[in-house]
Amino acid sequence: VQLVESGGGLVQDGGSLRLSCAASGYTGNINAMGWYRQTPGKQRDLVASITNDGATDYSDSVKGRFTISRDNAKNTVYLQMNSLKPEDTAVYYCNAKWRFLFTARDYWGQGTQVTVSS
Repeated sequence: VQLVESGGGLVQDGGSLRLSCAASGYTGNINAMGWYRQTPGKQRDLVASITNDGATDYSDSVKGRFTISRDNAKNTVYLQMNSLKPEDTAVYYCNAKWRFLFTARDYWGQGTQVTVSS
C-alpha cells in the first residue's frame, strides 16, 4: 500500500486548508484511514480517523474545526481544516490500517507540512 498526501502549506491564523491522501496498491484490506500530526521532539498523535463504514473519531483539540471524509471509490481520504490555529502547525501524516486474518499493518504517507502563522 502506498499513500500520497497533498494539500499542506502556509496559512494565516483562522484560515483553512484541505489535505488529501490517495492510497494505491493492495487497498482491499484497508479498514480505516486517518491523519496524525507530529511536531519536533514530540510523538505522533491522532488527529482524526474514519472507518470503511464512515465512523469517525477526532482528537479533542480539533473537534468542531476539522472534518475527515473518505471517497472509497477513489481510495482517498480528506481532512478539511477550518479555523486553523498556530498550534495546529505540524507535519501531518496519512495513515492506513490494513488487516488480513491475523496480520495487521500500519502504512504511512511521507508527511505534509502545515504551518499556521499568527
